[in-house]
Formats: sequence, structure tokens, C-alpha cells
Amino acid sequence: MAKMDKKTNTGEKTVEDRLRALYNLQKVMSDVDKIRTLRGELPLEVQDLEDEVEGLETRINNLNAEIKNLNNNIQDKKNGIKEADLLIKKYESQQSSVRNNREFESLNKEIEFQNLEKELCKKRIKEFETEMKAKQEAVASSEELMGERKADLESKKKELENIVSDTQEDEDKLKKKGKEIEKEIDERLLTAFKRIRKNARNGLAVVTVERDACGGCFNKIPPQRQLDIQSRKKVIVCEYCGRILVDSEL
Repeated sequence: MAKMDKKTNTGEKTVEDRLRALYNLQKVMSDVDKIRTLRGELPLEVQDLEDEVEGLETRINNLNAEIKNLNNNIQDKKNGIKEADLLIKKYESQQSSVRNNREFESLNKEIEFQNLEKELCKKRIKEFETEMKAKQEAVASSEELMGERKADLESKKKELENIVSDTQEDEDKLKKKGKEIEKEIDERLLTAFKRIRKNARNGLAVVTVERDACGGCFNKIPPQRQLDIQSRKKVIVCEYCGRILVDSEL
């Protein structure tokens, strides 16, 4: 797209007025970008740390729930051992009053089975205890890491708050000024400006012609196109990068 139609609902405003408003808006938004650049990657670092802390909290809660479940499993197996001991005593006492070898052997098998149940319970208890110990160690290491991340987060938040407090007033004033300038631009052109700015490097949607080239992508602009830009009779965009072009005298 090489140019934008000048027919818009802008009342008495000329194309030159709109170009000047666009250029002024670009200057204001570039100043806002500079302020945000001062904050650097801090907002992202804060967000990443908050996400990491939240993830660690979730991990710790899940591990503690698993540990509680393992404790319940261990208690169940200990109860199983007690039940087996009671049954063994019962069967042993019954053996003293059996009427024949067949009954004695039957009770003996029951005793053997309960002893096997006890051994199986003991084996499972050891497995649960080993698993629980590993999870407790994971909880401890996660809690230690979370403590470190919370300290980092607090430090980064304070650093960000200090920078924001120093620059917020200026940013708010610039944003207010930008909103006032936006009122001078018709909606279609303003939408185009915002779209170009979002996709353009360094947020530059409006650039001047410098040394016969686009101030955004630095591609050469034909002489006739430069004359059209200087005439300020229509909105012209760079055919290479799509930025809105204005002459340096504007």
C-alpha cells in the first residue's frame, strides 16, 4: 500500500494537519517508550518470579498431599499387621482344640498366610517410607528455593516500584497528552497508526525522510515520491516497511 485516501470525516482538518498530529503523537509515544525502556526487563523478571513462586507453592502443596496419603497407607499396613497378629493368635489357640490333623493343617495354612500378609505389609511400609523420605526431601529443597525466589521477588519489586515512582508521573502526563492528540486524528488513520506502531521496530509508525531514504527501514525513496511527501496533500506510506512518511520540515 503506497498511500492512504485523504477522504475522511475530519471536518476542516487538512491532510497536513493530520500528518502533523500523527507526527506529534509519534513523538509523544516514543517518549513513553523511552520511559518504559528505563524499566528494562524488570516487569518481565517480576512476572517470571511471581510465576515461579506460584509454581513452587503448588508443587509443595501437591507433595505434602502425597506425603499425607503415604502416611495413611503406612498406617493402613500397620493396622494390617495388627490384624494378622490377632488372627495368628486366634488360629494358634484353635489348634490346641482340633479333632484331627486335617483341621490342624488347615489352621496352620491360615497362620502361614497371615505371616505372609505381615511380610507383605512390612515390605510395602518400607517402600512407602522410602518414597515419603524422597518427597520430604523434595519439599525441603522446594521450600528453600521458594525462600530464595521470594527474596529475589521482593528485591525486584522494590527496584521496579522505585523506578515506576520516579517515572510514573511523566508517563501519565505523556499518555494524557497522547490522548488529546488522538482526538485530532480520524479513527481509521489512528487505527492504522496503532497497527503499524505495534508491528514496527522500536514502535516507530511515523518517520521522516532522511537523506532521500525512509527513516524507518532506510530504503531509498524515489524523487517523485519525495515531492508528494513534501506537498503534504496525501498520507503516504513506505512501500517497503509500511511506515507513514513525513518530510523533515513538518
